[in-house]
Amino acid sequence: MRKSLPAAVFGLTLLSCCLLAGCAQAASQTVFADAAAPPEPEAAMAQVSDQPIYEFDMQELYAEREDNRIYGVIYIPRNAGEVMPAVIYSHGFGGSYRSGQQYAEAMAARGYVVYCFDFCGGSPGSRSDGSQYEMSIFTEQKDLEAVLSMIQKLEYVDTNHIFLLGSSQGGAVSAITAADNRDAVAGAVLLYPAFVLAEDAKERFSSVEEIPDTYQHIFMAVGRAYFEDLLDYDIYADIAGYDKDVLMIHGDRDGIVPLSYSERAVSAYPSAELKVIPGAGHGFYGENAQTAIEDMSEYFRSHINEGIQEEKEGT
Repeated sequence: MRKSLPAAVFGLTLLSCCLLAGCAQAASQTVFADAAAPPEPEAAMAQVSDQPIYEFDMQELYAEREDNRIYGVIYIPRNAGEVMPAVIYSHGFGGSYRSGQQYAEAMAARGYVVYCFDFCGGSPGSRSDGSQYEMSIFTEQKDLEAVLSMIQKLEYVDTNHIFLLGSSQGGAVSAITAADNRDAVAGAVLLYPAFVLAEDAKERFSSVEEIPDTYQHIFMAVGRAYFEDLLDYDIYADIAGYDKDVLMIHGDRDGIVPLSYSERAVSAYPSAELKVIPGAGHGFYGENAQTAIEDMSEYFRSHINEGIQEEKEGT
């Protein structure tokens, strides 16, 4: 059984992680310094690299879910092929599209289209529509599915190689979304995924009747919707429906989502690998972030190469 953290420690720790992750500002355009000259693109062939060699552009781009507009920023590599693999980044509880910037820049410079967005009601400062009092991991799944549908329609995206990347709560949302959209999702990378959410809800409330209309959860107020569907939810049974390869990256000093939750997920998934970063907590910065970038880069590139080889053998 997970030991509960004191509320103040839990809140301050997660707040500091989110503030650090969200300190960068979006720009209308960014040029990444070349480490080497990019290869000449071949028509309809991804030119991904294990090194940051591409310049890229940034643009604001909206997706839509029902009556809600979902705000995001898309990173588009230059001269990396007519169609390129894509990565969709999902932020954690109370975060924003900015928290994915370090990963988006790193992957765009390696030849990937990357989209970072704000969940509807995902934080008080969300640039997407929607209320934080209506938000839950299940509404966030609907947001991510709307984003996935939008990305699939972009003419420069290789729809056979769209990957999900999520951190903390965004990692959990990416996991359940992949399970329900197996054919559309080529793979998933989950950074310290918050598979603790259902257990945490059950520790706070023993029944739906106990859940108030509004609740100050960590550093952000949420509504009943956030907790009520988690009380009888088994996230491990849900994610087990995704039978493609999954990469999880987790720190062994994570005091918010202990490593044991990802270790359990390895057993739940049909095919999953867990990479542990010694000394890392809930959020990756500096050398730990670079380690995560190198791990996800190898994962994405190897699965793209495998997919291209399978396509060649099938022709």
